[in-house]
Amino acid sequence: MVDDGVARVLSVLRSAVVIVDASGAVVRTTAAAHALGLVRDGALAHASIRDLVVRVRQDGAIRDAELDLPRGPMSKVMLRVSVRVAAMAPDLVCVLVDDLTQARRLEAIRRDFVVNVSHELKTPVGALTLLAEAVESAADEPDEVRRFATRMQSETTRLSRLVHEVIELSRVQVAGALEDLVIVDVDEVVAEAIDCEVTAADAKRVRLDLGGARGVRVSGDRSMLVTAVRNLVDNAIAYSADGTAVKVAVRAGDDVVEIAVVDEGIGIPADLQERVFERFFRVDPARSRDTGGTGLGLSIVKHVAADHGGDVTVWSQLGRGSTFTIRLPRAQTPGDDENPDGAEEVGSAGAPRPRPVDDPPRSEA
Repeated sequence: MVDDGVARVLSVLRSAVVIVDASGAVVRTTAAAHALGLVRDGALAHASIRDLVVRVRQDGAIRDAELDLPRGPMSKVMLRVSVRVAAMAPDLVCVLVDDLTQARRLEAIRRDFVVNVSHELKTPVGALTLLAEAVESAADEPDEVRRFATRMQSETTRLSRLVHEVIELSRVQVAGALEDLVIVDVDEVVAEAIDCEVTAADAKRVRLDLGGARGVRVSGDRSMLVTAVRNLVDNAIAYSADGTAVKVAVRAGDDVVEIAVVDEGIGIPADLQERVFERFFRVDPARSRDTGGTGLGLSIVKHVAADHGGDVTVWSQLGRGSTFTIRLPRAQTPGDDENPDGAEEVGSAGAPRPRPVDDPPRSEA
């Protein structure tokens, strides 16, 4: 049997612990071992770990391995674990298991992110290199120089936007980014986000409308929330036809605040709606090249919403447009009951005030 002192030491280890006797029966285990599904019917559940135990019994050498194990007998969820097996006594073998699933997943995400960023940067950088060579070759042709210079400006803008959004995505993914929470006025967030997009809307003759609840507050980081709403408005403008409208509406429940951005654009196919929040994913890559889209904007929105304890959803139909809705916990502060259902205009100095709009369709889809 296992000494009580040894058992107390094993119980405080971060690793899941299983101790088996000479017959292969489990004589001591920890809660973490059961949580990982390592023990079943009083024995080790996985043949690969049992094989390691047998080899340790044969020669006494410590064995280490990384294994992929199902969480349960019928589960399709695989765990990546680090296993160390060592003899404790002539008739006892100790199995230590650490769950590496999350760490390996984060490594894969980080690796994919670097690969994607490198790929995305190659296009504008390569284009700028070729255009610079073309300008040099056409030095005696002013019209050609102007044409190439215009294209260089376009590629430079695209590169600048990509770098900016990579930085924004990195910022919102930093652990502890929301350590200093403050009460944020949603009116101010929406007004600033719309103000930033007035020029882009005017260029396409897209009308920006605003309506819904007023005087609503949430707890969080104001600049990050502005970035999220601005990205949704920018995305709506980019995928809207000239002369249409983009509508922003705020709803307030007892515990939840919804900020919905509605466009009359091309819509998103049903089979792609779950993927629109993936990094670098673009529904229409050709259109994204024309609009300068990077495929990072909606991913940033998703991270900002999640960091604030909320989420973002999409409702869309081809040819009818899309509705993106950010849902955030409502901050209960004095004054929340003032004008809760009003739809007064919200604008900023020097910018056109968006016209009121009825609430958009809900985003259950």
